[in-house]
Amino acid sequence: MIVKSEVLVVDDSTMMTSLARRILEQQNYTVSTASSGEECLEYVKEHTPNLILLDVYMKGMDGFAVLHELKAREETASIPVIFLTGDEHNETEIRGLHEGAVDFIAKPFIPGILIQRVQNTIELSQLQKNLQHEVDKQVGKVKRLTQQIMVALSSTVDAKDHYTRGHSYRVAKYSKEIARRMGRNEQFQEDIYAMGLLHDIGKIGVAGSIIRKDSRLTDEEYADIKEHTITGYNILKTITELPGLAIGARWHHEHFDGTGYPDGIKGTQIPEEARIIALADAYDAMTSKRTYTQIRPQAEVRAEIARCKGTHFDPDITDVFLRMIDEDTEYTMREIPETESR
Repeated sequence: MIVKSEVLVVDDSTMMTSLARRILEQQNYTVSTASSGEECLEYVKEHTPNLILLDVYMKGMDGFAVLHELKAREETASIPVIFLTGDEHNETEIRGLHEGAVDFIAKPFIPGILIQRVQNTIELSQLQKNLQHEVDKQVGKVKRLTQQIMVALSSTVDAKDHYTRGHSYRVAKYSKEIARRMGRNEQFQEDIYAMGLLHDIGKIGVAGSIIRKDSRLTDEEYADIKEHTITGYNILKTITELPGLAIGARWHHEHFDGTGYPDGIKGTQIPEEARIIALADAYDAMTSKRTYTQIRPQAEVRAEIARCKGTHFDPDITDVFLRMIDEDTEYTMREIPETESR
């Protein structure tokens, strides 16, 4: 079924709207009319024409005011607008084009010019929409692929020690929730989730025997473990499309008081994302079963987080996370052993 394109003609002259209707309906367009700017804005609340022909000078709201309102509304911003005017001053056209009109048609209409400009504008608008749809589809595919690759990489690291399985996912989840509660925007939340997933990627270069060791590490082994921050940073900094991805990997073991590693930076010298991930990482270590420890009781974990406020952890971020713990009355923010999940 062929769907006719709809043109909304807005003019306070009934002679002009009638003339435009007659010309365009002969070309198989569906034509609706409005006699004022206010009527136009009411009409587009319920309908989405393919094109608006808008008179510049009308009683009440003029065409510029209507155009401004159309562009300010998300649901109407993409509707193309052609100004109708008998004004021959270039300033009018310059202002109209600057504010978002796609073209001008002089009144009184020359039928051939009206038809050609309406046709060209609608065809171009449809082409742009189709192109944007295809771009959005491809961007969505790339995002999904990127997410799947990051999950696969984080799972590869976690799999080096079956006791840390799911660790990176939980750190990413906690970090994103902290960021949300801190009022950070969606892009920041998405970015820190990715950083959390890959914060331990450098452990790919650490021997499995060290990662899985269930007794105290030697000084040499501990030095090897600490190198995972630099290794991870060097791996991730090459991903130029996500330039902040390496932040979490390098600095998630820095302490707010400057006693952490690898660089010994402190306070706000540590990127905010790394300060968030550091807390999420430490929390998950205490609420997961490891080779060297069992899942600790929630009250004990909370007390330890509170004790380290201002030393290991950013005080403001700690306050946010303590509220998350207090709200978790069922203690679900932890590793759930397979025996409990069945």
